[in-house]
Amino acid sequence: MDAGLDLVEIQPNANPPVCKILDYGRYKYQAQKKAAEARKKQKTVEIKEIKMRPNIDTHDYEVKMKNMLRFFNDGDKVKVTLRFRGREMAHQDLGMKLLHKVRDETSEIAKVESHPKLEGRQMVMVLAPLK
Repeated sequence: MDAGLDLVEIQPNANPPVCKILDYGRYKYQAQKKAAEARKKQKTVEIKEIKMRPNIDTHDYEVKMKNMLRFFNDGDKVKVTLRFRGREMAHQDLGMKLLHKVRDETSEIAKVESHPKLEGRQMVMVLAPLK
């Protein structure tokens, strides 16, 4: 009476080891389906970048903020990059004020993951949604 079943070791580290009699091909198939379902439900977090200049105009700033809010609603992190050119490097305090303004305006929906720091000629800050 061969039922086409296999003896499968389920937990080899248990004392005594746990085994089941089942169809191994079907068992592998179901495990594969379960893993694929788990992968499908997973959301990858992307890092979106917003680039600004220290002397950004108000309308340009509002457009960048609107895009940033959209990114947060999608569940993505936002990297705010502030680029300094020429003599703007002498006024890094303006750039710091701008990044603090961004932080304060997004405080209800995002948290600062990496505080503003200068990397060469650009200042970088990373914000993550509060979900």
